Amino acid sequence: MAKKEVINKVFNSIWFVILIGGLLLGKTFLFYHNTIAINEPIEIETIVGTVCFIIVLVCFLSILPNRIRIITSIVIDFSVSLLLFADHVYYIFSNSVISVAQITNLQYGEEIAGTLPMVMQVKQILYFLDMIVFVGLGLGKIIKWEKKEKATTRQLVGKVITGMAGILILAIVGVNYIEKGKLKSYNKDLQIREATIFGYHIADFTNSLTIKQQTEYKNQDSMLQDYHELKEKYDTKYGQQMYPIQGRLEDKSVIIVQLESVQEFVVNQEINGKQITPNLNQFLSENIEFTNMHMQSYSTTADSEHSTITSIYPMENGMSFSKYYTNTYDDLFKIFNQKNYHTSYMHGNYPYFWNRGNVYGRFHLNELVLKEQFEDLSENINGDLSDELLYRQAVQKWKTYERPFLSYIVAASSHTPYTLEGLQDKSKVSIDVGKYKDTYFGNYLEAMNYADYAFGVLIQDLKEAGLYDDTAILVFGDHDGLNMYNEELIDFLTYTNPHMTDIDLKLNYTRVACGFKIPDMKHIKIEKPTNKLDIKPTLAYLCNLEDTFSLGTNFFANKDFVCLNNERIITSRYYYYDEEWYDRKTGDILNGEELDEATRKLLEEYYQDMKKELDISNSVTIHNLLK
Repeated sequence: MAKKEVINKVFNSIWFVILIGGLLLGKTFLFYHNTIAINEPIEIETIVGTVCFIIVLVCFLSILPNRIRIITSIVIDFSVSLLLFADHVYYIFSNSVISVAQITNLQYGEEIAGTLPMVMQVKQILYFLDMIVFVGLGLGKIIKWEKKEKATTRQLVGKVITGMAGILILAIVGVNYIEKGKLKSYNKDLQIREATIFGYHIADFTNSLTIKQQTEYKNQDSMLQDYHELKEKYDTKYGQQMYPIQGRLEDKSVIIVQLESVQEFVVNQEINGKQITPNLNQFLSENIEFTNMHMQSYSTTADSEHSTITSIYPMENGMSFSKYYTNTYDDLFKIFNQKNYHTSYMHGNYPYFWNRGNVYGRFHLNELVLKEQFEDLSENINGDLSDELLYRQAVQKWKTYERPFLSYIVAASSHTPYTLEGLQDKSKVSIDVGKYKDTYFGNYLEAMNYADYAFGVLIQDLKEAGLYDDTAILVFGDHDGLNMYNEELIDFLTYTNPHMTDIDLKLNYTRVACGFKIPDMKHIKIEKPTNKLDIKPTLAYLCNLEDTFSLGTNFFANKDFVCLNNERIITSRYYYYDEEWYDRKTGDILNGEELDEATRKLLEEYYQDMKKELDISNSVTIHNLLK
């Protein structure tokens, strides 16, 4: 029999369905290998569940008539491949998988597309390679539908048995995995490991329909009761201040500077003999330096702003701004307005981007300054007003404000893809990245160097305007800038720390640069974990403001742990990740049986506090419980 006839015979038989099942199984394990199994083996539970889902799919496809079976198989193959591809790409971008709830972010597709150079990989073509082959075989008329004769009784009985087997497997195993996907967890990696990627997506879809029923608190009274109990506990346990500086900033102006993608590892680091961030280094050396500031989620710029302003955790990437923007919060601007501060927010993009026009239009602001409110738009980098132009014009506006004022300014020139496209004077990048030139990592370092140059311009202009000495300045990076396991990044980090562990890499991913200038205070280095939720209570503490609702605690309290919105816990000594506690110093998993009772109790307390914070935060957002 000719090869063409053999191929066509397989195409028109049950073997084609089995082939599709095998291909999907291979693609699924390709996804696992490049995501949840990068540094941890795939668990037997995940393997068994994935195989069962594929078997169920093959059983149901097998009982369909020939033409419908072929079309349905190809459609399912393409759909699942597209989903796995999207999950893979998104995982590289945010170390998480996609959710149907994020459909609200499609409006930012053009801007998000700028990150594609970072997340696209040649091996991702494997998700669609079989489809390319099928199209080629079809165009070459090697495969075509054949009209099948009416099924015999034996064939019908076989289909019934196959269908019943599929139902039985789904009932016994599949439903169990789908239910595991519904586990009340903010950790998607854990959901995938326990429910498989298919169980996760099925559960994610059903959960999206009942999201309000999934929350811990349905009304304000029950939420506030637990919130006050938690805050009272924190006040008792962590209330002692490291530095007695309450009210130090009363009636003084405050500038908050959010730097795009500036991770902590670039601070005080050199490449080919030159500092990457010389201006930021000097600022930190003269003021309060936070070496363990963490972003609050694997997230976006909008999420950093949300947590800074509200002191609650963001929903999934950008959703707090795109979906829940009509909510009411005890926001940063509100508490400063109550003390008659002149409040403003500034960003060099248009109001539609991340819905900022609507979001900040609802906050208690005296002035909202977006791109169209600036006069000089002559230099734009990757579509945003260049940091230098943004800062120079911001200083001119601050000079006209009544004192005291609070201003939140968000820089964007060092945004992905880090090409600095539109920068008119390339000499403002002063480093030579050497072997990293024209790589994604090299571009990142150059973008950080430019962002630092512009920050230097800001500091100099503030000094010349007479605004620097008596003004508090808080500066921090908004989120990660590179994939956790970027090869050039690991090469760069291990050069200075050859004993770097996987936990070091995970912590490096979430740690951002942070410094705080408080007038008349000398250099202090604070190494305890902090995050964006701590900013609002810190400013309230320093400015003697009434802060009625914040999940963070002020920087100068003794609280020794922070959380991320995907159930990560970072303490001074330990790190919690995917249901395991790690020793930060060694990177090793802690053996619970070898821990003393006091340590076991402490770790359990960290976990329970984390769950309480996340439950309160999600409930507040989803039900708008602060309205």
